[in-house]
Amino acid sequence: MSEAILKRIAEALERLAPAPERAPDFDAAEAFVWHVAPDRLVPVPDVARVDLPLLVGIDRARDTLLANTLQFARGLPANNALLWGARGMGKSSLVKAVHAEALRLGHVLRIVELSREDLPSVGRLLTHLRAATEHRFLLFCDDLSFSHDDQHYKSLKAVLDGGVEGRPANVVFYATSNRRHLMPRDMIENERSTAISPSEATEEKVSLSDRFGLWLGFHPCSQDEYLAMIRGYCDAYGVAMGDAELRTEAIEWQATRGARSGRVAWQYFTDLAGRKGVTL
Repeated sequence: MSEAILKRIAEALERLAPAPERAPDFDAAEAFVWHVAPDRLVPVPDVARVDLPLLVGIDRARDTLLANTLQFARGLPANNALLWGARGMGKSSLVKAVHAEALRLGHVLRIVELSREDLPSVGRLLTHLRAATEHRFLLFCDDLSFSHDDQHYKSLKAVLDGGVEGRPANVVFYATSNRRHLMPRDMIENERSTAISPSEATEEKVSLSDRFGLWLGFHPCSQDEYLAMIRGYCDAYGVAMGDAELRTEAIEWQATRGARSGRVAWQYFTDLAGRKGVTL
């Protein structure tokens, strides 16, 4: 094949190749969501948040995560964090709230949400974030967990350990999960009991949680904390209601849901605000 023909083939292939991806404009917003096929960072103009003072009953986790986030925002070393425990107790709300607090204090910090299903693409995302050296990023994955045949956990190591390059200095990773070890306990026990080498059977998956520098546990709230959450929402949004009536309604609402949590408290308050004609 002649050199001229090879040159024409090369030029044709170059025309067919996708255009080079433009660098994301991280000044376009304070929050982004990562999507794949094609890869892109979509700005989020208005983040759904709860104000930090309204998160009741999680004081220790709140103070620890806020301190870690502010360290990172100031350019100091900070740990990746795993927020684990009871459903509806404010894990993801806390991540977004501490990000908002960092912004309120004048820090330039971007939050980037990554879904668990897109973990295999995290290397490409980190390439974008690593290149944006003038920004600092809080990479956030909500409801993180892995099943028996799930290989996505291998991609998570790129965030936690970073391989040869290491985790980008301008990125910290926060994840929420209902599971402390990111996989069901019965699965851990089953693999240990049936494996030739039980101690090694689940080490790779279970040790993922050990790679987080911070473990913050969230536990079911008491009835007093549940009521305090609702009273805090009423005061913040100007919803007038007597304590006795509020207590009766809130406990009845909780009973119909079969659970008591921060999420249930917000759901009751949303219903109450609607009935009172208050816009949230």
